[in-house]
Amino acid sequence: MLSLSFTPLLPWPAIAVLGLIVIVLAVFAVLARGRTALLRVLVLALVLAALTNPALVREDREPVKDVAAIVVDRSGSQALGDRPQMTDAVRAELQRRFGALADIEPRFIDVPDSKDGDDGTKLFTALSQALADVPPERLAGIVMLTDGVVHDIPASLAQLGIKAPLHVLVTGHPDERDRQIKLLEAPRFGIVGKDLTIRAEVMERGGTGHAVVTVRRDGEEIGRRDVATDKPFSLNLRIEHGGPNVVEIEVEPLPGELTTVNNRAVLPIEGIREKLRVLLVSGEPHQGERTWRNLLKSDANVDLVHFTILRPPEKQDGTPISELSLIAFPTRELFVQKIKDFDLIIFDRYANQSVLPQAYFDNIVRYVREGGALLIAAGPEFAGPASLARTRLAGILPGDPDGRVVEKPYKATPTQVGQRHPVTRALPGSDANPPAWGDWLRIVEARTRPGIQPILSGAEGLPLLALSREDKGRVALLLSDHAWLWARGYQEGGPYLDLLRRLGHWLMKEPALEEEALRAQTTGRGREVRVERQTMADQAEPVTVTGPTGKVTTLTLKPGEPGLFTATFDAETLGLHTLRSGNLVAFVSVGPANPRELADVFSDTDRLKAVADGSSGSVRRVAEAGGGIQVPRLALVRGGRLAGSDWIGFRPSDSASIRGVEVYPLALGLAALAALAAALLAMWLVEGRRGRAA
Repeated sequence: MLSLSFTPLLPWPAIAVLGLIVIVLAVFAVLARGRTALLRVLVLALVLAALTNPALVREDREPVKDVAAIVVDRSGSQALGDRPQMTDAVRAELQRRFGALADIEPRFIDVPDSKDGDDGTKLFTALSQALADVPPERLAGIVMLTDGVVHDIPASLAQLGIKAPLHVLVTGHPDERDRQIKLLEAPRFGIVGKDLTIRAEVMERGGTGHAVVTVRRDGEEIGRRDVATDKPFSLNLRIEHGGPNVVEIEVEPLPGELTTVNNRAVLPIEGIREKLRVLLVSGEPHQGERTWRNLLKSDANVDLVHFTILRPPEKQDGTPISELSLIAFPTRELFVQKIKDFDLIIFDRYANQSVLPQAYFDNIVRYVREGGALLIAAGPEFAGPASLARTRLAGILPGDPDGRVVEKPYKATPTQVGQRHPVTRALPGSDANPPAWGDWLRIVEARTRPGIQPILSGAEGLPLLALSREDKGRVALLLSDHAWLWARGYQEGGPYLDLLRRLGHWLMKEPALEEEALRAQTTGRGREVRVERQTMADQAEPVTVTGPTGKVTTLTLKPGEPGLFTATFDAETLGLHTLRSGNLVAFVSVGPANPRELADVFSDTDRLKAVADGSSGSVRRVAEAGGGIQVPRLALVRGGRLAGSDWIGFRPSDSASIRGVEVYPLALGLAALAALAAALLAMWLVEGRRGRAA
């Protein structure tokens, strides 16, 4: 390819000025001398042309292919229904058809879900990044294979510096139907023992107008209700325990609906205890009494009621009643009228001295079986005839004393079961053998009930701490009154705060202290999820993970600490994941609680129509009425329309790459000098003849 180029020896403004001077001189010369002055004009023109330094340029060009961008939407909404199969089929057909276009280079751009948050489907952002190395003139066209739910649509392609046509192939079907649950008011916190209100709405398209909603709490169904769709409804729910209360609201699916992923909403509500009301009854003053009191009073969330029996009813020492300043023990008020107001009852070295009648012990048994908590901190009195084990509490106590009290130094040691139990697992100092904490000096010998295994043992391997569940409630039996030795720093003390607080939290049914528990949470590293399975068994069952799209995978857990098994996995999609192990269930939300991808799941041909029409492109569905797939023909179009009823067009650019360049100067060298000399000689000869003739 030949072309003429100029590389002036002077700036173009200077050459323009010289050109004007040449024109003026040429006019005067022609007027003064006639046509003979034209030779002088020719010489000046040659000199002026030489100053522009003209040259012939010969370029060796090789045609290059134009680029067609095919953007494939792989977001969460594209995984619904038969859209994945439809997308794969259309992508394969496009790849085959582009293979027949020799002058077009197809560039496939797969766009997955965002990994960092709820950004939705951003096809145009991915398109701009993928075409950063492509000159705009080489882009012949764009094909977007999507369900039409795109969240970064520009006003026009010109904003992105793109002049090529945009053709949109929409997956999905126009008659899609779906039902989903939407939370309108979802409190994140609730007071334990009190009701709160959740407002929600069942939204549907192509439904029946009514739906059955199932409500579960911590995986257990607590009610069903028939509600009208597309209208808000309210649910009253009681917070049963502190920590996470996982509330699941699920609406029954429609026949043939698009997806059931959004038929369920899960709301974790953090249960907060307004005040932990504790009743502490000390049977007599002793060294450890202050330890219990200080521990409970140090917690601002504990409302403590403490009574110490200083004068049992049978005591007769002759002191006049008028001189006694003791407060009467309000037994009826505490154990009849207000017993249900307490979250925990502690008997600390309490002996049955006829202060409480047997009917009151019946009330305590009923209180425990209906969900209350009881802790017995026993001393020598527990082995005697006035023992609480000789009352009607005997049916719920984890152990029965045999009448012997052992007084010798010993280390409180976690048993094999206790090494797995969350109350005693990994207590500070327990990793040493013997444990690196101080001795206790007394233990009450007792036999645990069948099926109950102690979690701490003491002197001679005797049970020291035993736990049991009684219907809805819980009971703990500590068979020594020497925990205060740790608090006083005897032999460098021990982890009494950890032990007693964990014990209290277990009695309060805190989820973190459950013997059998399944927990899952994101780690903060991308989409990584950590799964923990607490169990008292030697092995943990596999965990099945159901993702937002319904895909089920199985996790094999590895042992960590005793009784604790863990695993991690990377979530493929954003949204709510359900984990199950046996009869345990847990939920973890990867990314936002309500992803934009699932807020609107219907395929749409309208959202991208404006930007496609503005680029002379097109929007069409690929699903045919009979269930087949229609992929339009591909055509190269140099002018006119770029789309038809069964075809889409791409605009070629005839671009080429330069392989070599040859330059031939016209104003330099012998040829130019000869032309100038010939012009001067001709001018001299012509003007010389005219002079002689004159």
